[in-house]
Parts: sequence; C-alpha cells; structure tokens
Amino acid sequence: MLQRFIFIVTTIIVWHLCIFSTLAQEKKVEDLDKFPPNPLEMILPDPLLPNLPDKRQLTLTELQKLRTDLDGLNQEAQVTLQRGDRKKAFEVWNRELRLRRYLGTLAEIEALARVGEIAWNQNEQDEVRYISQRLQLIQKEIGQQKSTDLQLWQLLGKAYQKIRLPKLGISAYEQVLTLVKQQQDSSGEIETLKNIGELYLSWFDYNQAANTYQKLLNLAVNQGDKTNELGYLQQLAYIYGRGKQPQAAIDILNKLVILYTLNQNLSEIPPLKLAIAVNYEYLAQKNPTLKQQAFDNYQAAYTTAWQLEQYARAGEALEKLIAFYRSQKQVDAALETSQILLETQTLANNFYGLMSAYDQIGNLYIERREYNQALTAFQKGLAIAQQLKHQESYFNQQIEKLKTEIKMSKISR
Repeated sequence: MLQRFIFIVTTIIVWHLCIFSTLAQEKKVEDLDKFPPNPLEMILPDPLLPNLPDKRQLTLTELQKLRTDLDGLNQEAQVTLQRGDRKKAFEVWNRELRLRRYLGTLAEIEALARVGEIAWNQNEQDEVRYISQRLQLIQKEIGQQKSTDLQLWQLLGKAYQKIRLPKLGISAYEQVLTLVKQQQDSSGEIETLKNIGELYLSWFDYNQAANTYQKLLNLAVNQGDKTNELGYLQQLAYIYGRGKQPQAAIDILNKLVILYTLNQNLSEIPPLKLAIAVNYEYLAQKNPTLKQQAFDNYQAAYTTAWQLEQYARAGEALEKLIAFYRSQKQVDAALETSQILLETQTLANNFYGLMSAYDQIGNLYIERREYNQALTAFQKGLAIAQQLKHQESYFNQQIEKLKTEIKMSKISR
C-alpha cells in the first residue's frame, strides 16, 4: 500500500515537472519571438566571402571585389525599397552590413549610419534597434581599446545623430572633443561643440545646450570672430527663451542690442527690445519692481520701430504695451496707447490689426462703462470686418449687446 502511494506521488511530481518544463520552453520561444536575435550579429556563410582557412585576412584583391559586391547589394536594396518591398530591402541591407565589417570598422560604421538613417525615415524601429545595438558594441570595443582614432569617433557620433540617439551621440562626440583638444585643433573643437549643441537641442536639454553654446561664444570672442559671435548670441537667446530662463535671455538680448547698434544694424533692435520687455514682464510677476523695465523696453521697441518706419513692428509693440497696461489695470493709459495703435495700423495698411484695435478700444470703454464710445468703436470695427468678410457676427453681437445695455441704462434713469 505504501509503495503504491509513493508511486502515485512520484508520478504526480514528474507530471508537474514536465508541465513546468514545457511552459518554460514555451516562454523561451515566446521571448525569442518577441525579441528576435539581431541579424547583424548572426554568423552566416555567404557566397560573397572567399574560403578563409585558418581565419586569414582578405587580400587587397579580395577586399576590392567584396567592396564592389557590397555596393551592388546596397543598390539592390534601394531598388527593392523603391518597389515597395521594405522587408526584402532590409534583409538585403542586413546582409550587406554583416559583410561590411570585413572591410574594417570605419567602413562598417559608415554603412550602419547610411542604412540606419533610411530605417529611421522608414519608421523601421526594429532595424534602428539592430543598428543601434551594433554601434554600441563597436563603441564598447574601441573604448576598451582606448582608441585615439579621431575619424572613427567622429563617424560614430554622426551615426548616432542619423538614427536620432542624442545621448549616445554626445558620448561619442565627448571623446572627439577630448582628442581635438589634445591636438590643439580649434576648428575641430568648434565643429564638435556645434554637433554636441545640436544633439542637446534635439534632446530638449536646454541647460546643457546653453552651456555648450556659451563655450562656442567664448571661443568666438577670444578669436575676434564677430560673425560667429552674433550667431551664437542669437542661438543662446533662442535657447534661454525655450528653456524659460528670462534673466539669462535678457542678458543675451542686451548683448545683441549692443552688437547691432555698433554695426549700425538698427532694424534688428525693435524685436530685441520687444523680447526683452516680454522677459521683464514675466519676471515682474514675482518682482514688481521690474515692471518699469518692461514698460521702458516696450516703449523703446515702439519708438525705434516708428523711427525706422517699421509700422507693423511698431503695432506689435503697441499691442504688447496695451496688454501690459491692462494687466496693471491702467485703462486710461491703455486707451491713449490704443489711439496711437490706430494710427500705426493705418500707416502699416494692416486692416486686420485695425479691426483688432477697434475691438480692443471697445472693450476698454466697456470697462469704463462708457457704452456709447464702446458702441462707436465696435461699429467702426464692424465696417472693417464687413470689408474683410471676417468676424462680422462677432461685431454684430457686441453692438447688439451694447444697444441693449444703453437702453437699459436709460430706463434705469
């Protein structure tokens, strides 16, 4: 009886072990299906390779023939892709990439970058992943070898750029930067910093991008390179604006104002003053003492634009100034400025701006409960809206509301 019990228990245990083993095997198969092996790392015999007894190196003649054959595979893949067979095209490219390594690391990286860019543009995410894995393996190998091959690191950085992997690209370019500095290659340092800056921007890392372009700016200033100094200042102004760093943006914008003034390029001053004012207005939310700085720069933007007969730009500055007054509850000042805006938009032949100005004036009069003046402003706005065939219903609604308000006011008296 005991023996039979042991037999049954043993049978159950073995049965469960078989089930668990089967499930584990199925799980492995599922994992393999989900994450197939990298075709670039597969070792496959290929008719394009000569017999290589004892793993000897290819001769120059064999290398040249292989290079020609691989160029042919690249052409074949391109034609196949144009026909619409993406799967087959990338199978051919993967074959080419497996064989490119026989031509050396530089040739392989160049090919990986070329095919990687195509894969990214075609949204072939698996192919991008395969190529990324291969590039990272190459980077690991040359890093362990402490390679000082500048061209190799540069190609690696470019390859990562083409498959939109900024973090990895930066790591490669940091190696390039170290090497060009050791060689005291200033032009190489500038070019590398530009690549790093672009990658940080593509990654929306504005702090690091700003640090990089500040280094470029310092180099330009030290070299007396006024053209690039201007370009880097413009880029920094953009970066600080995107990175929500208003004080840093103001500092850079003021440097641009000085530079343009020295170069007698006054036409660029109004938009810079306008941007400075906007940043001061933002800072004034926490530090009210900066409101005057915002006002002064809005005024400067308008005045300079008017003097230069940039009436559209002057109108833009006045609109910002009016909004600023309204935020400060200075309705009278906003109304006075609106009258100047009307004249400016008329000189600029900006009928949409003129219509908007009348709308703004109407709303300002409503705030003062001066409904008759508001009605007049909206009626003038409607006349322009009818010419433009734009926002007619809006102005009609405002006019009807005001007529009702005026009638109710008379009744209440």
